[in-house]
Amino acid sequence: MLSATGIYQQYGDRVLFNHVSFVIMPRDKVGLVGRNGAGKSTMLKIIAGDQGCDEGTVVRPTGSTLGFLHQEMELPTGRTVMEETLTAFAHIQAMEDRLEELNREMEIRTDYETDSYASMLEEFTSLTERFAMVGGITMEAEAERVLKGLGFQQNDFQRQTTEFSGGWQMRIELAKMLLMRPDYLLLDEPTNHLDIESIIWLENWLSSYTGAVITISHDKQFLDNVTNRTLEIELGKVYDYKASYSKYVELQAERREKAEAAYENQQKVIAEKERTINRFMAKATKTKMAQSMQKQLDKVERIELDVTNTAVMNLRFPKAPRSGAITLQARDITKTYGKLNVLRGVDLKVDKGDRVAFVGQNGQGKTTLAKILIDQIPATSGEVEIGHNVAIGYYAQNQSDALDGKKTLLETMEEASPPEMRTRLRSILGSFLFSGEDVDKKVSVLSGGERARLALACMLLRPFNLLVLDEPTNHLDMASKDTLKQAVLNYDGTLIVVSHDREFLAGLTDRTIEFRDHKLHEHLGDINFFLEKRALDNMRAVELEKSKADTEQQVATTDRANGSAPKASTLTHEEKRRLEKDIGNAERKIERLEQDIEKIHLKMSNPDFYNDPALVDKTTAALKAKQEELESVMASWEAASEALEG
Repeated sequence: MLSATGIYQQYGDRVLFNHVSFVIMPRDKVGLVGRNGAGKSTMLKIIAGDQGCDEGTVVRPTGSTLGFLHQEMELPTGRTVMEETLTAFAHIQAMEDRLEELNREMEIRTDYETDSYASMLEEFTSLTERFAMVGGITMEAEAERVLKGLGFQQNDFQRQTTEFSGGWQMRIELAKMLLMRPDYLLLDEPTNHLDIESIIWLENWLSSYTGAVITISHDKQFLDNVTNRTLEIELGKVYDYKASYSKYVELQAERREKAEAAYENQQKVIAEKERTINRFMAKATKTKMAQSMQKQLDKVERIELDVTNTAVMNLRFPKAPRSGAITLQARDITKTYGKLNVLRGVDLKVDKGDRVAFVGQNGQGKTTLAKILIDQIPATSGEVEIGHNVAIGYYAQNQSDALDGKKTLLETMEEASPPEMRTRLRSILGSFLFSGEDVDKKVSVLSGGERARLALACMLLRPFNLLVLDEPTNHLDMASKDTLKQAVLNYDGTLIVVSHDREFLAGLTDRTIEFRDHKLHEHLGDINFFLEKRALDNMRAVELEKSKADTEQQVATTDRANGSAPKASTLTHEEKRRLEKDIGNAERKIERLEQDIEKIHLKMSNPDFYNDPALVDKTTAALKAKQEELESVMASWEAASEALEG
């Protein structure tokens, strides 16, 4: 187990952690939650050993491994996506290099009868077996599976990592860590740059992960699907809840309610006793009794109420200036990057007062169109006409990352401010929870959420009547997301918002534009109306259905190309039910067998495992039996599936 004991960290007058302690068990799935700036990322850095603390220790088992995906990371240059990903198998590649070395040596040596040749042959045989057992033969296929799960295409594998944005480079780093399978996996906002299909894939991977996971995330559904324990950091303390996020919220409210009730009851009792003591002290005959009562009262352990950080930013968009009836109109917009076609001949009209949501998978062109509409990037063809007197307020997906880390908060605001707003900058920063000496901090020391708040503050310095928000909830904590949503609801101008966050989008817009197959598909109503119309209950299902539809279309196209028509089913209802049941049972068994085989591989990857020959023989036999059983079940599943489809 990993144990953190007496962790104390102080910055200036602020105590970030006040001698906190907790233990992480080998298979725990932990969500680390708290307000922006509470110290979540700092705690992960301390656990990982990337940062020291003023007092306290973090101890984990000797020989255990740890992987840490953090928000500020850089990949080395000069490698393709696949080459960089395969560095996760460095220990296996070292075995492969040694095997090649031994192979070359055996080709040139002829002293077959010597002890050294026999020793070399024995090493080659042993190493070959180990290489196969730890996945050396399948490591490239495994890397491909993980990369595809995280959204990469086959033609991306041989591209240089430097060709990809920071968000995609983060996916490469995440793929490496998943393939390394460390005993303790630390993830800081892993879903920020993932689309919904990739998030679902990651949830499934982490749910069956054999090691411990500690993750920071502001995606409630991700936390609910992955974690079984929640550590809350609040005002220097850590509260431990044996529950996922939604249940934690309930338990947190109950804890605070009970603490307040106990505190109030104790205060009543103390006040009553103090009144009695004061009355008795006034009488000479009862002074001794009063003194005795006072001693008893002094021994009472006082209940202390935790001071809860309820401060929220005060966000209010400026009143929108008057504009023409048509805010913007896009005609026949096409956008290509080399051979990649993102948008193909799309039209869009946005009238004054419209509130529009852009939804769909990553790579479908949502951000691209938003940037074309506000003239951030040019279209390959087509035109955009901006309406009369339209002023644009734009919050980019990476807006907070674009801030200059060398400048202070106040300098950043001064640079973005018109002259008439200079006298109000400190008060504006205060409304975004940056008060007193905070304004003189360097931007580089801010957390991701604090940077996002600063970027929002900069945007409010000029009035606008068209607000364009691209993934505005990235890095914001739950309370800040709620505040931003309320401010957007109160905004009286025209709105275009790009987001995958269904909770944020609900009730926010009156038009939903779905990006699919290079085209725009418009639906009246907000995100919930759009989902209900398609008989889906959440955005994840929207994207899963898209993937399923694409697959079915490809199958149908192939059938037509081969001159075959879809076959009508001749199965009875009872036969269909039996086959569906057989398929379901087989799939569950396949999943269990794959997990068992993975556990055996993990066990065999430990060098100490080979010190016990009897254990090696027993485990190898068990692995072979599991693999044979898996092949048999796979054959049964395939036969049942073909029968059902036929």
